[in-house]
Amino acid sequence: MFLVQSFHCKHGKAYLFNKVANVSIGETEERLMMTGKHTVADIFCVSCGSIVGWKYETAHEKNQKYKEGKSVLERFKISGPDGSNYWVSSHGRHIGGSDADDA
Repeated sequence: MFLVQSFHCKHGKAYLFNKVANVSIGETEERLMMTGKHTVADIFCVSCGSIVGWKYETAHEKNQKYKEGKSVLERFKISGPDGSNYWVSSHGRHIGGSDADDA
C-alpha cells in the first residue's frame, strides 16, 4: 500500500491509497460527497466482510480527478493488530462509523 493523502471524512480520519490489500470491491454507485459527485464502490474486508472504505472509480469534478482509481480506508473501521478497534485517546471514547464523506 502507498499512502497518497490523509484527510477527514464525515466521521473522522481517512486515508487515500494507490493500492489496498485484503479487500473486495462492491458494486459502483453515484454518490454526492463533500468534494462533489463521484462514482464509487464500497471496499469490504476479505476476513470479516465489513465495509472499511470506498474506491473512487470516477470523479466528476476536474479538481478531484487525482482520486480516480484510488481507495479510501476509514481509520475507525480498521482493526488494530490485536483485533481491537482504534480508540481516540484524547477523548477516551470509541469512534463511530461513516460510509463515506457524504454531504
